Amino acid sequence: MKSDIHPSYYPNAQVQCVCGNSFTAGSTKPSIRVEICSNCHPFYTGQQRIVDTAGQVERFQRRFGIRAQ
Repeated sequence: MKSDIHPSYYPNAQVQCVCGNSFTAGSTKPSIRVEICSNCHPFYTGQQRIVDTAGQVERFQRRFGIRAQ
């Protein structure tokens, strides 16, 4: 194996989410900022939430005549 080509490994890297949750994980970076974590992700929380990017949901509903309930 070549020496000095692998990144440093941080076993206690701090991960921070925009919802305020923080936890530690192993990473090649000392700190990581994420948008969605297991505390706020709809799959893990059981809440139905649609993340709309650039109005795609409204465009789909308008095109096919589906109304939001």
